[in-house]
Amino acid sequence: MQTKQVQNRPDTPLRPGDPSRVGGYVLTGRLGEGGQGVVYLARDREGAVVTIKLIKGGAAAGTRARSRFTKEAAAARRVQAPQVARILDARVTGDRPFIVSEYVRGRTLQEAVAADGPLRGAELHKTALRTAAALTAIHKAEIVHRDFKPGNVMLGPRGAKVIDFGVARMLDGDTPMTSHPVGTPAYMSPEQIEDLPVGPKSDVFSWGATMVYAATGRPPFGGGTNAAVMRRITDREPDLGALRGSLRGLVARCLDKEPAARPTAAEVARFLRAEAAPPVRKAAKVPRYRSSMMIALGAVMTLGFVLGLMISG
Repeated sequence: MQTKQVQNRPDTPLRPGDPSRVGGYVLTGRLGEGGQGVVYLARDREGAVVTIKLIKGGAAAGTRARSRFTKEAAAARRVQAPQVARILDARVTGDRPFIVSEYVRGRTLQEAVAADGPLRGAELHKTALRTAAALTAIHKAEIVHRDFKPGNVMLGPRGAKVIDFGVARMLDGDTPMTSHPVGTPAYMSPEQIEDLPVGPKSDVFSWGATMVYAATGRPPFGGGTNAAVMRRITDREPDLGALRGSLRGLVARCLDKEPAARPTAAEVARFLRAEAAPPVRKAAKVPRYRSSMMIALGAVMTLGFVLGLMISG
């Protein structure tokens, strides 16, 4: 895919029943809707463009949904990295809990690849590195994203940024793993599908699947019904398609069925940074035979100079 001018995500008009204002923010359109809430385009009091995620149902939302949203907000505010959309505000009081985050201008990886074709070369490597760095920061804050996919990677003016912590869960000291199967089937890990404990290595699997899509235009376990895709994820090897070079080997490791066999996000990022670094050039060594010849030549020239002086004297 050739680099093109950054395009914005299309937003749709507000629907009947949508609020026009939330906590001092003016809503201007809808960007999308997920299992837990609706994402709006909005402006703050200074006129800056932001995104707002409002809990689905508002006042009608149950205690469990509100508690989940509160937990999401607290967890997401701990993540500070340039590769992740920043959380600007989070309020959970009143009948409309919401989270305000940085608006990332551009399209999702899903949209960009669908429109312009797979990423190539430096663009693919940069996207892989930035998203791995984003997951590293997320995991450092003891969070599992749980829904890492092409639709949650924005290709902004400065590169990829990871968005949407709608299904993230904190990993606290009492509950080191999470255990609720949440995610998008084509990019879910085997442990998510099998309802096993889910940790950061699950995100690494989803990262690998997302990189296959970025490089080939299709997920590694094909399409079809959710049941068919999930069966392939648990039982079959991934199709890495045209993915080549060291990235192919790295992605294959990330798509291992066993979480313990996968690298961490930090290890993935370190590997990609090393790949991007220019090779260190060592000074060329003079061959031994050439060095001996140069010494002998120097000796002869010196002797000739001395003899010349003696004769002239």
